Amino acid sequence: MTTALFSVASVVAVVASVVVVVSRRIVHAALWLVLALGAVAGCFGALQAEFVALVQILVYVGAIVVLVLFALMLTKAPTNPLPELTTRRSPFAAVVAAVLALILGTGVVLAFGNEKVKPVTDGSATTIGTQIFKNWVLPFEVLSVLLLAALIGAIALSQRSDSAQRSDSAQRKKED
Repeated sequence: MTTALFSVASVVAVVASVVVVVSRRIVHAALWLVLALGAVAGCFGALQAEFVALVQILVYVGAIVVLVLFALMLTKAPTNPLPELTTRRSPFAAVVAAVLALILGTGVVLAFGNEKVKPVTDGSATTIGTQIFKNWVLPFEVLSVLLLAALIGAIALSQRSDSAQRSDSAQRKKED
């Protein structure tokens, strides 16, 4: 039963991910992303990693997709269909992607095909929290500094220069 649930969730995740990439409407792509990330959470749930599945839903489905939709609406991104992005090189790119996926899949199967997955003795939130704050403190802190730097960079990029603001206000006055 676990294998069937995992297989169904995996197929849904892959199909939804492909639709995200080929969708011509950006809002529809964001909504397909909800399904793709939800299916990944379903994969985690099928593997009995309930905490990771819950974090996947809260962080990615809940926060990231809402952030993407908020950014789309805030920036007044066009909601009409995007122009056709296929070129004459698209079939070649699809073949290259399929060959690379086949090579990667074969490498993973050859490297780990005979290994049995060891069941996790205790995958509770307490154990994960203990591991993060005992054994993985330095990488966790480096990640927090990296996220802080990204936040500062985003704030710096969002600030407009004074001359750009003055020219915009002058342009608006001319239009009125």
